[in-house]
Amino acid sequence: MFALPLGEDGAELRPLETWHAAEFLAHIERGRDFIGTYITFGQSVVDEESARELLCDYGAKRVADTGFLYGIWDGCGRPGGGTLVGGVLFRVFDAATGVCEIGCWLEPAGTGRGLVTRACRVLADWAFHERHMHRVEWWAVSANTASIAVARRLGMRREAVLRESYPRGGVRHDSEGWAVLAHEWAARNEDGPHP
Repeated sequence: MFALPLGEDGAELRPLETWHAAEFLAHIERGRDFIGTYITFGQSVVDEESARELLCDYGAKRVADTGFLYGIWDGCGRPGGGTLVGGVLFRVFDAATGVCEIGCWLEPAGTGRGLVTRACRVLADWAFHERHMHRVEWWAVSANTASIAVARRLGMRREAVLRESYPRGGVRHDSEGWAVLAHEWAARNEDGPHP
């Protein structure tokens, strides 16, 4: 099975596949309110069938080379192979234009240890170095300070604020667009990884 270590703490990045539907559902149920604050599938994945549908949709995107979905498993050195605590994705992947968008989510048990930043660094490295993308984007609700902090740690620049563009929970939220370009990523990372 494909798995990339995310550091010395036993966390791993792995593709989320349709056969993970029950595990994905259990993960969403553990963190539904937290995940669902800003992530749509935090509310729409309600049973194993809807979990499988979401994973199938991303399987089709992977085949079409338009999107990819990965899980973050914590405690992989322990018996049982670890627990799914979150994930990262290429929500949009357009190889023809060289533009993609990275996103993320976590349940509360996965927060505060830099798992998302490490996982997103892996995705950005792959996008720039393996797929020769020109631009990696990040979109987040302005109130989602944890997500904005990841964009900053990745060396992205805020390029846009779309006022009241994201309706969620009966409220219209501002959205922020952040991005890093290939030459900026290369310059920032030429002296080694950054925390």
